[in-house]
Amino acid sequence: MGEILLENMRFYAYHGVYAEEQQIGNDFTVDLRIELSFGESVLTDQLADTLNYEAVYLLVKEQMMIPSKLLEHVAERILNGLLMAFPSIQVAEIHLSKLHPPLGGEVEKVTVVLCKKRESSK
Repeated sequence: MGEILLENMRFYAYHGVYAEEQQIGNDFTVDLRIELSFGESVLTDQLADTLNYEAVYLLVKEQMMIPSKLLEHVAERILNGLLMAFPSIQVAEIHLSKLHPPLGGEVEKVTVVLCKKRESSK
């Protein structure tokens, strides 16, 4: 098993409970930690034998562009999408952050952390 990290992916999106957030939008960052077997890729040096990072990024981007009220909901959609699209992923963890959230004071970011493990097919 190995890990792939996609760190500090930045998006401008329209997530939030308040109507202003859904109209004006905000900056978000996404960090992913993915556990999987590197299998033959360490020997073959072929993209077909490993996880395509670009495809992972595009899935995250697609989900980030769907407006939602709760970060938890967005994070869950991303993890479910990853596990469905990429059978090699065994565990996926996401840190989804809203930068400078409207909380009535100076807050750098608020972060939701979720982790999902592939169900074994025993």
